Amino acid sequence: MKQTQNILADTFGRTHNYLRISLTERCNLRCSYCMPMDGVPLTPKPHLMTGEELFEIAKLFVDAGVNKIRLTGGEPLIRKDFPEILTHLSTLPVSLSITSNGVNIDRHIAILKSHHVSTINLSLDTLDAIKFKKITFRDYFEKVYANIFKLIDAGFKIKINVVLMKGINDNEINDFIEFTKNHPVNVRFIEFMPFDGNNWNREKTVSLKDILHRLDTAFAKAEILRLPDAPNDTAKNYKIAGYTGEFGIISTVTNPFCDSCNRIRLTANGQLKNCLFSTTESDLLTPFREGKDIKPIIQKAVLGKHAMRGGLSTPEQFNDPKEHSDNRSMIRIGG
Repeated sequence: MKQTQNILADTFGRTHNYLRISLTERCNLRCSYCMPMDGVPLTPKPHLMTGEELFEIAKLFVDAGVNKIRLTGGEPLIRKDFPEILTHLSTLPVSLSITSNGVNIDRHIAILKSHHVSTINLSLDTLDAIKFKKITFRDYFEKVYANIFKLIDAGFKIKINVVLMKGINDNEINDFIEFTKNHPVNVRFIEFMPFDGNNWNREKTVSLKDILHRLDTAFAKAEILRLPDAPNDTAKNYKIAGYTGEFGIISTVTNPFCDSCNRIRLTANGQLKNCLFSTTESDLLTPFREGKDIKPIIQKAVLGKHAMRGGLSTPEQFNDPKEHSDNRSMIRIGG
């Protein structure tokens, strides 16, 4: 295939400068919306990217125009060579960030600071310890909660990711907003999304409209400030007047933002996903190990990106469980 100048530009005029790299398919939590109840078949270690391979492939993307890399999992911090991976990636001219469940992040504060990781997305779906155990099947709430304040004290910019599920944690929306009153965090409410094995249906989704309605019942309209969104932002951002922190709503299900998408994903086993919802993947690791040029593969994958949600452009398609079963479970994609 003839290669154009920008291998990260798709047919809809979107340029992809943001690469999310999953370091591992493993996690020390078992959140129901991310990991199927029966677990997932893990990729054998020889078929996962080594730290060196990950760096060299990431460097190819940076050379092509990527200037932001987020490290995800599973839980990226349980990978034993995480310090070496971070050290190597920090030599690239990119903004580095990480998504973590926060269980063991306090052990890594020093290296994250020294390698200029300024933004941390921390997953926390409830402020209730009992509910935390119900969602994650682990009893780590107190540890995660304490680590939030350690990160704040260390000067990190903290985004708290809250996956809202009707009947489970949607009654905590205002509690999370109240958490922003005195703490400099950005709480991001994320609509529950469908992936293989997570038993999604639209009735469990707390929509953008639902969230805004609850805000209207708790605060005066003049108190709810709509903030400007950054370019390519996935969240619609808000703030309560006088509060220290902010909050946002990521409405992938009810109000998708695909027209400005600049993100591509590299899985732990070296597969390129051009969209979170794409059922197709492009193997980069095998040809890379064979010494082949993978840039044409990257370009073909980006050019094949659909206009919206991996081709799920209608509500009927998106609501059909059969359309989600060919995709990976979230834990094997990377957050």
